[in-house]
Amino acid sequence: MVRAVVAGLDGSSESRAAVEWAAREGKMRGLPLKVVHVWEPVPEPMAQAPLLGAETQQHWSERIPREAVEGLRLRHPGIEITMQQSSGGAADTLVKAAADAELLALGSRGFSGIGGFMVGSVGLAVVAHAERPVVLVRAGEQAADEHQTDPAGIPSAATPYRPVVLGLDPGGPDDSLIEFAFDAAARRSAVLRVVHGWNLPPYYTYGLSVDPEYHDEIVRQQSAALSAALRPWRQKHPDIEVVEESRSGSGANHLVDASREASLVVVGRRIRRSPLGAHIGSVTHAVLHHATAPVVVVSHK
Repeated sequence: MVRAVVAGLDGSSESRAAVEWAAREGKMRGLPLKVVHVWEPVPEPMAQAPLLGAETQQHWSERIPREAVEGLRLRHPGIEITMQQSSGGAADTLVKAAADAELLALGSRGFSGIGGFMVGSVGLAVVAHAERPVVLVRAGEQAADEHQTDPAGIPSAATPYRPVVLGLDPGGPDDSLIEFAFDAAARRSAVLRVVHGWNLPPYYTYGLSVDPEYHDEIVRQQSAALSAALRPWRQKHPDIEVVEESRSGSGANHLVDASREASLVVVGRRIRRSPLGAHIGSVTHAVLHHATAPVVVVSHK
Protein backbone atom coordinates (compact mmCIF):
# COMPACT_ATOMS: atom_id res chain seq x y z
CA MET A 1 0.00 0.00 0.00
CA VAL A 2 1.30 3.45 -0.94
CA ARG A 3 1.30 5.75 2.06
CA ALA A 4 -0.02 9.26 1.48
CA VAL A 5 1.01 12.55 2.97
CA VAL A 6 -1.97 13.57 5.12
CA ALA A 7 -2.94 17.07 6.22
CA GLY A 8 -5.63 18.19 8.64
CA LEU A 9 -7.88 21.04 7.49
CA ASP A 10 -10.35 22.99 9.61
CA GLY A 11 -10.60 26.16 7.52
CA SER A 12 -8.18 28.18 9.66
CA SER A 13 -5.20 30.00 8.16
CA GLU A 14 -2.79 27.75 10.02
CA SER A 15 -4.41 24.58 8.68
CA ARG A 16 -4.34 26.03 5.15
CA ALA A 17 -0.60 26.64 5.55
CA ALA A 18 -0.18 23.03 6.70
CA VAL A 19 -2.10 21.74 3.67
CA GLU A 20 0.10 23.79 1.32
CA TRP A 21 3.22 22.46 3.05
CA ALA A 22 1.89 18.91 2.75
CA ALA A 23 1.23 19.38 -0.98
CA ARG A 24 4.84 20.50 -1.52
CA GLU A 25 6.09 17.59 0.56
CA GLY A 26 3.91 15.13 -1.33
CA LYS A 27 5.29 16.38 -4.63
CA MET A 28 8.84 16.13 -3.31
CA ARG A 29 8.24 12.52 -2.21
CA GLY A 30 6.18 11.50 -5.23
CA LEU A 31 3.24 10.61 -2.99
CA PRO A 32 -0.47 11.48 -3.06
CA LEU A 33 -1.96 14.00 -0.65
CA LYS A 34 -5.01 13.27 1.45
CA VAL A 35 -6.75 16.22 3.07
CA VAL A 36 -8.72 15.27 6.18
CA HIS A 37 -11.48 17.62 7.24
CA VAL A 38 -12.99 16.90 10.65
CA TRP A 39 -16.30 18.47 11.53
CA GLU A 40 -17.18 18.38 15.21
CA PRO A 41 -20.98 18.53 15.54
CA VAL A 42 -22.33 21.67 17.18
CA PRO A 43 -24.19 21.02 20.47
CA GLU A 44 -27.96 21.04 19.94
CA PRO A 45 -28.73 24.34 21.79
CA MET A 46 -26.09 26.18 19.72
CA ALA A 47 -27.24 24.53 16.52
CA GLN A 48 -30.60 26.22 16.94
CA ALA A 49 -29.05 29.70 16.99
CA PRO A 50 -29.71 31.81 13.85
CA LEU A 51 -26.02 32.03 12.89
CA LEU A 52 -25.39 28.33 13.40
CA GLY A 53 -28.21 26.80 11.42
CA ALA A 54 -28.17 24.10 8.80
CA GLU A 55 -26.79 26.39 6.09
CA THR A 56 -23.76 27.40 8.19
CA GLN A 57 -23.05 23.80 9.17
CA GLN A 58 -23.22 22.71 5.54
CA HIS A 59 -20.85 25.53 4.58
CA TRP A 60 -18.20 24.37 7.06
CA SER A 61 -18.64 20.67 6.46
CA GLU A 62 -18.73 20.73 2.65
CA ARG A 63 -17.93 24.00 0.92
CA ILE A 64 -14.69 25.02 2.67
CA PRO A 65 -12.81 21.73 2.23
CA ARG A 66 -14.11 21.32 -1.33
CA GLU A 67 -12.90 24.77 -2.34
CA ALA A 68 -9.59 24.24 -0.55
CA VAL A 69 -8.93 21.02 -2.45
CA GLU A 70 -9.93 22.61 -5.76
CA GLY A 71 -7.42 25.39 -5.14
CA LEU A 72 -4.72 22.88 -4.22
CA ARG A 73 -5.22 21.00 -7.47
CA LEU A 74 -4.77 24.22 -9.44
CA ARG A 75 -1.64 25.27 -7.55
CA HIS A 76 -0.06 21.80 -7.45
CA PRO A 77 -0.73 20.06 -10.76
CA GLY A 78 0.59 16.54 -11.10
CA ILE A 79 -0.04 15.47 -7.52
CA GLU A 80 -3.01 13.24 -6.70
CA ILE A 81 -5.19 14.96 -4.07
CA THR A 82 -8.13 13.35 -2.29
CA MET A 83 -10.34 14.53 0.54
CA GLN A 84 -11.73 12.68 3.55
CA GLN A 85 -14.55 14.22 5.57
CA SER A 86 -15.26 12.92 9.05
CA SER A 87 -17.49 13.86 11.93
CA GLY A 88 -16.37 13.47 15.53
CA GLY A 89 -13.44 14.28 17.76
CA ALA A 90 -10.67 15.99 15.80
CA ALA A 91 -7.73 14.54 17.74
CA ASP A 92 -8.94 10.93 17.57
CA THR A 93 -9.79 11.20 13.88
CA LEU A 94 -6.41 12.70 13.00
CA VAL A 95 -4.50 10.10 15.02
CA LYS A 96 -6.35 7.38 13.09
CA ALA A 97 -5.62 9.14 9.80
CA ALA A 98 -1.93 9.30 10.71
CA ALA A 99 -1.70 5.55 11.28
CA ASP A 100 -1.46 4.80 7.56
CA ALA A 101 0.23 8.05 6.54
CA GLU A 102 3.78 8.74 5.46
CA LEU A 103 3.46 11.77 7.70
CA LEU A 104 0.71 14.06 9.00
CA ALA A 105 0.81 17.86 8.70
CA LEU A 106 -1.12 20.10 11.09
CA GLY A 107 -1.39 23.84 11.45
CA SER A 108 -0.13 25.73 14.47
CA ARG A 109 -0.94 29.36 15.13
CA GLY A 110 2.08 31.66 15.13
CA PHE A 111 2.55 34.14 17.97
CA SER A 112 2.00 37.73 16.94
CA GLY A 113 5.23 39.70 17.03
CA ILE A 114 7.37 36.86 18.38
CA GLY A 115 8.75 33.75 16.78
CA GLY A 116 7.16 30.45 17.58
CA PHE A 117 3.99 28.44 17.64
CA MET A 118 0.86 28.35 19.70
CA VAL A 119 0.16 24.63 19.84
CA GLY A 120 -3.47 23.91 20.65
CA SER A 121 -4.90 20.96 22.55
CA VAL A 122 -5.72 19.04 19.36
CA GLY A 123 -2.19 19.41 17.98
CA LEU A 124 -0.58 18.36 21.26
CA ALA A 125 -2.92 15.37 21.58
CA VAL A 126 -2.12 14.20 18.06
CA VAL A 127 1.64 14.62 18.55
CA ALA A 128 1.44 12.73 21.85
CA HIS A 129 -0.46 9.74 20.42
CA ALA A 130 0.37 9.41 16.71
CA GLU A 131 3.04 6.83 15.91
CA ARG A 132 3.86 8.29 12.49
CA PRO A 133 5.77 11.55 11.98
CA VAL A 134 3.69 14.68 12.67
CA VAL A 135 4.65 18.09 11.27
CA LEU A 136 3.43 21.36 12.77
CA VAL A 137 3.35 24.31 10.37
CA ARG A 138 2.86 27.95 11.34
CA ALA A 139 0.10 30.10 9.96
CA GLY A 140 1.43 32.08 7.02
CA GLU A 141 4.26 29.65 6.26
CA GLN A 142 5.29 30.07 2.62
CA ALA A 143 7.41 27.92 0.30
CA ALA A 144 10.02 30.69 0.17
CA ASP A 145 10.40 30.59 3.96
CA GLU A 146 12.17 27.23 3.66
CA HIS A 147 14.81 28.67 1.34
CA GLN A 148 17.87 30.84 1.69
CA THR A 149 17.77 34.52 0.81
CA ASP A 150 18.48 35.85 -2.66
CA PRO A 151 21.04 38.63 -3.39
CA ALA A 152 18.44 41.17 -2.26
CA GLY A 153 18.21 39.46 1.13
CA ILE A 154 14.72 38.03 0.49
CA PRO A 155 13.88 34.31 0.91
CA SER A 156 13.14 32.84 -2.51
CA ALA A 157 11.98 29.45 -3.76
CA ALA A 158 14.63 29.82 -6.46
CA THR A 159 17.47 29.59 -3.91
CA PRO A 160 18.71 26.43 -2.12
CA TYR A 161 16.90 25.12 0.93
CA ARG A 162 17.95 26.20 4.37
CA PRO A 163 19.51 23.47 6.54
CA VAL A 164 17.48 20.66 8.05
CA VAL A 165 18.06 20.70 11.83
CA LEU A 166 18.07 17.49 13.85
CA GLY A 167 17.94 17.42 17.63
CA LEU A 168 19.83 14.33 18.77
CA ASP A 169 20.80 12.73 22.06
CA PRO A 170 23.83 10.54 21.23
CA GLY A 171 23.25 8.59 24.43
CA GLY A 172 20.21 6.90 22.91
CA PRO A 173 20.00 7.66 19.19
CA ASP A 174 17.07 6.13 17.33
CA ASP A 175 17.48 4.94 13.76
CA SER A 176 14.06 6.12 12.57
CA LEU A 177 14.68 9.65 13.85
CA ILE A 178 18.11 9.92 12.23
CA GLU A 179 16.94 8.30 8.99
CA PHE A 180 14.06 10.78 8.69
CA ALA A 181 16.42 13.74 9.10
CA PHE A 182 18.97 12.43 6.59
CA ASP A 183 16.19 11.64 4.12
CA ALA A 184 14.67 15.12 4.53
CA ALA A 185 18.07 16.74 3.93
CA ALA A 186 18.71 14.55 0.89
CA ARG A 187 15.35 15.40 -0.70
CA ARG A 188 16.05 19.11 -0.23
CA SER A 189 19.74 18.89 -1.20
CA ALA A 190 20.26 20.71 2.09
CA VAL A 191 22.88 20.72 4.80
CA LEU A 192 21.97 18.58 7.84
CA ARG A 193 22.74 20.46 11.04
CA VAL A 194 22.77 18.10 14.05
CA VAL A 195 22.36 19.84 17.41
CA HIS A 196 23.17 18.23 20.77
CA GLY A 197 22.83 20.11 24.06
CA TRP A 198 24.28 18.79 27.30
CA ASN A 199 24.72 19.99 30.86
CA LEU A 200 27.91 20.37 32.85
CA PRO A 201 28.15 18.69 36.29
CA PRO A 202 26.21 20.62 38.96
CA TYR A 203 29.31 21.94 40.70
CA TYR A 204 30.19 23.93 37.55
CA THR A 205 26.89 25.75 37.91
CA TYR A 206 28.00 27.12 41.25
CA GLY A 207 31.51 27.96 40.10
CA LEU A 208 33.15 25.32 42.29
CA SER A 209 35.37 23.77 39.61
CA VAL A 210 38.72 25.31 38.76
CA ASP A 211 39.97 22.48 36.57
CA PRO A 212 39.90 23.70 32.94
CA GLU A 213 41.41 20.43 31.72
CA TYR A 214 38.48 18.46 33.10
CA HIS A 215 36.07 20.88 31.45
CA ASP A 216 37.83 20.45 28.11
CA GLU A 217 37.70 16.67 28.54
CA ILE A 218 33.90 16.79 29.02
CA VAL A 219 33.59 18.86 25.85
CA ARG A 220 35.71 16.34 23.93
CA GLN A 221 33.70 13.40 25.27
CA GLN A 222 30.37 14.92 24.29
CA SER A 223 31.61 15.85 20.80
CA ALA A 224 33.08 12.36 20.33
CA ALA A 225 29.79 10.73 21.36
CA LEU A 226 27.88 12.77 18.77
CA SER A 227 30.41 11.96 16.05
CA ALA A 228 30.24 8.25 16.90
CA ALA A 229 26.44 8.23 16.69
CA LEU A 230 26.52 9.89 13.27
CA ARG A 231 29.47 8.04 11.75
CA PRO A 232 27.49 5.14 10.20
CA TRP A 233 24.93 7.59 8.81
CA ARG A 234 27.60 9.75 7.24
CA GLN A 235 28.94 6.62 5.57
CA LYS A 236 25.46 5.66 4.39
CA HIS A 237 24.77 9.18 3.03
CA PRO A 238 28.17 10.46 1.84
CA ASP A 239 26.60 13.13 -0.39
CA ILE A 240 24.96 14.96 2.52
CA GLU A 241 26.93 17.71 4.21
CA VAL A 242 26.60 17.23 7.97
CA VAL A 243 27.41 19.91 10.53
CA GLU A 244 27.76 18.68 14.12
CA GLU A 245 27.09 21.03 17.02
CA SER A 246 27.64 19.71 20.54
CA ARG A 247 27.35 22.49 23.09
CA SER A 248 26.70 22.84 26.78
CA GLY A 249 23.34 24.26 27.78
CA SER A 250 19.70 23.62 27.07
CA GLY A 251 19.12 21.43 24.02
CA ALA A 252 15.74 23.09 23.53
CA ASN A 253 17.27 26.57 23.47
CA HIS A 254 19.94 25.51 20.98
CA LEU A 255 17.30 23.97 18.70
CA VAL A 256 15.06 27.03 18.87
CA ASP A 257 18.04 29.21 17.95
CA ALA A 258 18.92 26.89 15.06
CA SER A 259 15.31 26.94 13.80
CA ARG A 260 15.68 30.57 12.74
CA GLU A 261 17.86 29.47 9.83
CA ALA A 262 16.20 26.09 9.17
CA SER A 263 13.85 24.73 6.55
CA LEU A 264 12.72 21.98 8.93
CA VAL A 265 13.43 20.96 12.53
CA VAL A 266 13.35 17.24 13.36
CA VAL A 267 12.90 16.07 16.95
CA GLY A 268 11.89 12.78 18.53
CA ARG A 269 9.26 11.49 20.92
CA ARG A 270 9.64 8.19 22.73
CA ILE A 271 6.52 6.03 22.54
CA ARG A 272 5.32 5.16 26.02
CA ARG A 273 2.14 3.16 26.38
CA SER A 274 1.04 3.57 29.96
CA PRO A 275 -2.21 4.12 31.90
CA LEU A 276 -1.10 7.71 32.50
CA GLY A 277 -1.20 8.52 28.79
CA ALA A 278 1.36 9.58 26.24
CA HIS A 279 4.10 12.15 26.79
CA ILE A 280 5.94 14.47 24.44
CA GLY A 281 9.11 15.20 26.40
CA SER A 282 10.31 18.55 27.70
CA VAL A 283 12.74 19.36 24.87
CA THR A 284 10.28 18.45 22.11
CA HIS A 285 7.49 20.33 23.90
CA ALA A 286 9.62 23.48 24.11
CA VAL A 287 10.69 23.24 20.48
CA LEU A 288 7.08 22.81 19.35
CA HIS A 289 6.09 26.03 21.07
CA HIS A 290 9.05 28.23 20.19
CA ALA A 291 10.68 27.09 16.93
CA THR A 292 10.23 29.40 13.94
CA ALA A 293 10.38 26.71 11.24
CA PRO A 294 8.10 23.72 10.62
CA VAL A 295 8.76 21.04 13.24
CA VAL A 296 8.40 17.32 12.64
CA VAL A 297 8.07 14.98 15.62
CA VAL A 298 9.20 11.42 14.89
CA SER A 299 7.86 8.86 17.35
CA HIS A 300 10.18 6.02 18.24
CA LYS A 301 10.57 3.20 20.77
